[in-house]
Amino acid sequence: VQLQAFGGGLVQAGASLRLSCVASGRAFRSYSMGWFRQAPEKEREFVATITWTGSSTYYADSVKGRFTISKDNAKNTGYLQMNSLEPEDTAIYYCAAQAGAYPAVKPTSYRYWGQGAELTVSS
Repeated sequence: VQLQAFGGGLVQAGASLRLSCVASGRAFRSYSMGWFRQAPEKEREFVATITWTGSSTYYADSVKGRFTISKDNAKNTGYLQMNSLEPEDTAIYYCAAQAGAYPAVKPTSYRYWGQGAELTVSS
């Protein structure tokens, strides 16, 4: 499966933004999806994940209550709705897909990766 992330940009603190991850190739509906981010000079970190059915989600503590992950299998698209953005959210955001049925928080669990969408949150 091929993934492509869209929707990054430059926003002010407190704003909202939605990232999209469009999938092509094998049936996206069969894959669980995750979002990760990498800030300058930092390691890639887990943000959120959703199982392939959409029945289960899991979030990093730093984004819980502000970000929402979702998946529209009919459109082969996953989303990350980000509200109340903070300068600390500045990073390149990557979407990823894995064939497992359970939420996965480690990057090594994901086989397929998108190219990344850059988000900058100004204070």
